[in-house]
Amino acid sequence: MSASAGVSAQGLRCCRGARSIVAGVDLDVPAGTRLAVVGPNGAGKSTLLRALAGLDAPAGGAILVDGADLRRMSARRRALTIAFVGQEERPSGELTVAEAVGLGRTPYRQPWSVAAAEDRGIIDGALDAVGLGGWGNRPCTQLSGGERHRVVLARALAQQTAVLVLDEPTNHLDAAWRLRLMQVLDQLECTVIAAMHDLDLVLRHFDAVAVVADGGILAHGPPTEVLDPGLLRKVFEVAGDVVPHPQTGLPYLLLTDVDPASN
Repeated sequence: MSASAGVSAQGLRCCRGARSIVAGVDLDVPAGTRLAVVGPNGAGKSTLLRALAGLDAPAGGAILVDGADLRRMSARRRALTIAFVGQEERPSGELTVAEAVGLGRTPYRQPWSVAAAEDRGIIDGALDAVGLGGWGNRPCTQLSGGERHRVVLARALAQQTAVLVLDEPTNHLDAAWRLRLMQVLDQLECTVIAAMHDLDLVLRHFDAVAVVADGGILAHGPPTEVLDPGLLRKVFEVAGDVVPHPQTGLPYLLLTDVDPASN
C-alpha cells in the first residue's frame, strides 16, 4: 500500500433520498495533499465526504482513487485504502481504548486471527499521536467526549491508509487539542480530505479548500486565495479579512462582524 493516493471526482452528484444535495462536482486531490471542504450548515459537506470515502454510492459521476474506480473496489480493499471518521462517531462502551483503536487493524487480518505484535506497536503509536499513550486498558466508558473522539481518530491513524477522510475532526476538542490535531495531520504522508468549520485552521494547515454552497462547488483553490472578503460575505455572511501574523507571517482569519447585508 502506497503512503498516499490521489482522489478525483468527475461530474459527481450526491443525493439524500430523492433530493439532490450536490451536483456537477469536479475535484482533483493530488496524492499527499490536504483538502478542506467548507461551507454553511446543510450545504452537503458530509454527504460529499461520505461519497468520497465510498460509504454512500453517488447518484452520478465517478470517484477515482489513483485511477481506480472506487465503486469497483471490494470492501476490504476500500478499507485498506480509505479511512473515514464521522463527526459524531464514538467508540463502543464495551471496548477498552486499545480494542477500539485496534479495530483499525481489522482489514489487515485474516478471519479469526489475533492481533500481531506489529499491530500492538501501531496501536500504541496511534494512541501516542492523540495524547492517549498508556490508556490502552481503560474502558471507553470512562472517557470524556473529547477523549472518545480522540480514540476514534487514533483508530483511523492505526488503519494506515493512503487516504484519510475526516468529517469535522475538531468537533468536541478543546482549543489546545484542535491545534495539536492539526499538527498531527501536518505530519502524515497520506492524502487528507476534511470537512472543516474553523476557517482559520484551514488557512494554515491545508493545501486547498473546496467551498460547498448552492448545490455544488462554488470555489476551489489555495485557501489564502479562495477565502477572500467577497466569498466570506456571500457564503458565510460574515465580514472578515485574511491578515498575516505580526511575528510569524502566517495567515490568520480576522472576522470583524456579521455581514450587515445578511440581516
